[in-house]
Amino acid sequence: MSFPYEATLAWAQAQDAADPLRAFRDEFLIPPHDGRDGYYFCGNSLGLQPRAVRAAISVELDSWGELAVEGHFKSELPWLDYHEFVRDDLALVVGAKPAEVVAMNTLGVNLHLMMVSFYRPSAERHAILIEGGAFPTDRYAVESQIRFHGYDPASSLIELEGDEANGTISMQAIERTLAEHGSRIALVMLPGVQYRSGQVFDLKAIAELAHRHGCRVGFDLAHAVGNVPLQLHDSGADFAIWCSYKYLNAGPGAVAGAFVHERHANAALPRFAGWWGHDKSSRFQMGPQFVPIPGADGWQLSNPPILALVPLRVSLEIFRRAGMQRLREKSLKLTGYLDWLVRTQLADVLDIVTPSEPSRRGSQLSIRVSGGRERGRDLFEYLMQHGIVGDWREPDVIRISPAPLYNRYSDCIAFIEAVSRWHG
Repeated sequence: MSFPYEATLAWAQAQDAADPLRAFRDEFLIPPHDGRDGYYFCGNSLGLQPRAVRAAISVELDSWGELAVEGHFKSELPWLDYHEFVRDDLALVVGAKPAEVVAMNTLGVNLHLMMVSFYRPSAERHAILIEGGAFPTDRYAVESQIRFHGYDPASSLIELEGDEANGTISMQAIERTLAEHGSRIALVMLPGVQYRSGQVFDLKAIAELAHRHGCRVGFDLAHAVGNVPLQLHDSGADFAIWCSYKYLNAGPGAVAGAFVHERHANAALPRFAGWWGHDKSSRFQMGPQFVPIPGADGWQLSNPPILALVPLRVSLEIFRRAGMQRLREKSLKLTGYLDWLVRTQLADVLDIVTPSEPSRRGSQLSIRVSGGRERGRDLFEYLMQHGIVGDWREPDVIRISPAPLYNRYSDCIAFIEAVSRWHG
């Protein structure tokens, strides 16, 4: 993307003033530092709290106090159906049909539930493909599922290593791996955005390729949901899972989500059944036979945690008003500006790991510091002490994430100035 950047605070503040999404920043609580707003670049780890959350939770607390069990039916938003109140907005964010998504559990739980249905190994086809250096949630889950089915991860877990500079993975590497191992791969399980490098993957291309080789396909969207536009239905993926506490700003340990493509809506797939996944019209007849709700709702186990769903509902309403396309447009400019600043002002200090192509990255730059891990760790601590919050990922990466809902161009200038002071 061609954009006339300038490395001055005045230019950055002018962009902030002209930003059509600037008002959304005021809807979030910005952590303070030394009596002023700090610079928060950690929405890829934990999003900020929407100001409206406190009042929305108070509404449900009042309903609990005044209505008790009747809140399931008489609350302003009846608890019996509360998870449905996030469905349409969630579908918009991930590019799915409403019946294909459900808010439930946490990411790790949802991954295991999906693998019960979509990892069905056989003697001929028992391997799982993940990326090398996958986030531990994925790595531990797939290895344990392989062992649970009686196979050995030494032969049944295939890790796709990076073939590009800085360890990112080309589409050609995926093609080569599937050409070599596709006949024995039961499940391709890759991220939407790789957590350490910040690389965005082409979900549709991967799903089409894997399906041609007879593999099922699932995606971990923990770092993609609310970050980059997703078209899950059109991608053809069999399933996807994500957490909601990063870019979706739903709070620590927030209720997660899952996608199941509509072609599986009524499929007789094996699954771990639960009461809340049972057909709504007969759920309270308490019968012994499990009859799943068609679509993603049929994978629910338990009734939803109302107080935990409130922040997700509030945040998704913000996303609906902002619009994923407008957020992506700002993200491209904002992350592009930070990338340009690093490359033009600090090339001798910082090395960007994240792909330089805008289409292959979201609202995150993964950065290594010249001189190795210890200098990197020193810079990270310095930034934190000066109110610039990113995060550290071993062995040597600082992640800086300018989220378009609440970050500004002037925040990027503050980051560059702080690194320059540290470098001296």
